[in-house]
Amino acid sequence: MGSGTLVGSRHVTGRKATCRRPVREVGTWRSLNSLRQKIKGGEITEELKSQAELMSSYSVSRSTIERALDVLKCEGLIESVQGAGWYVSGTGDRRPLVVRVTDLLRADEVKVGDPFPTEKKLCDLFGASRTAVRSAIAQMEGQGLIGKGATRGREVRALPIGEGGQTA
Repeated sequence: MGSGTLVGSRHVTGRKATCRRPVREVGTWRSLNSLRQKIKGGEITEELKSQAELMSSYSVSRSTIERALDVLKCEGLIESVQGAGWYVSGTGDRRPLVVRVTDLLRADEVKVGDPFPTEKKLCDLFGASRTAVRSAIAQMEGQGLIGKGATRGREVRALPIGEGGQTA
């Protein structure tokens, strides 16, 4: 097989990990089999729990969960979205948060001067962290789409056109 180390289902040679053969560790197999069945059975349809939640659910280490996730990724059942977590392949909106939040301004009833949703409401609506929402808001403010209103909140300053978030 050449030099390198077998880690889970990946053969690590110092370069890129590749899918090789099934995992034989008991904890990894149990986690892997359970997650696979939940995905195929439709119990998990979009986003997987965080690694910390999976570790707690299966009473295994982070490395065991990482190996199980790697195998499911190699099988094409899940995909990783940097900074967002693991998702069932082919589901959900993977566009950057700023693009999804900007889409709120594309609704027919939104007008310049309207109040913009609060950070808390955006966190709840998109299932995103306050940090991610603040980053999206900062980008939208930089584009001139929203700004501080007469009251404490923000308001719509311009409406986007097209897909790139350009202003009208």
